[in-house]
Amino acid sequence: MYGRLKSFGVLLLSILLAQSAGLIGSLATRPNIDTWYRALEKPAFTPPDWVFPVVWPTLFLLMGIAAWLVYRTPERKTREFWGEGASYESMFLPRRPSRRKALGLYGVHLLFNVLWSFLFFGWHMPGLAFAEIIILLALIVLTTRFFYRIRPMAGYLMVPYILWVSYATVLNGAIWWMNI
Repeated sequence: MYGRLKSFGVLLLSILLAQSAGLIGSLATRPNIDTWYRALEKPAFTPPDWVFPVVWPTLFLLMGIAAWLVYRTPERKTREFWGEGASYESMFLPRRPSRRKALGLYGVHLLFNVLWSFLFFGWHMPGLAFAEIIILLALIVLTTRFFYRIRPMAGYLMVPYILWVSYATVLNGAIWWMNI
């Protein structure tokens, strides 16, 4: 009973951590939506404003669950590249990453997620935000890969996030280009 309760508590904490990143980012975003952001030229594929407060909390929820799945997966030894079960992929990621490395990378990526909101909305620097979101996307892909190698379902839960940030990267770049 205690183990399940503890696991549920860690799940809640993991979701709250992810949602907190979104909340901190919104501190820079919300005050600038009706002022600076409205005045920008935007491409035709810009989603309506109501989409963002639906999509982001959902993505942060999925991220929190994914991180929890990684956290609760026991560490195990994996085969070396030249051992049994070697593959082309194992040349690049020869060992299953540790939970600590995967969750540390996850934490770094959350910081970059928050930073983007401040660069783009808070400090009105869409060019620098574009460069930063490219790094953020790479961190998300790497985090997803680490999560997948530890617990495949955790990796799958990150895929919608990759897709959304890929779209956001193109949108950020287009907004920057249209407003130079």
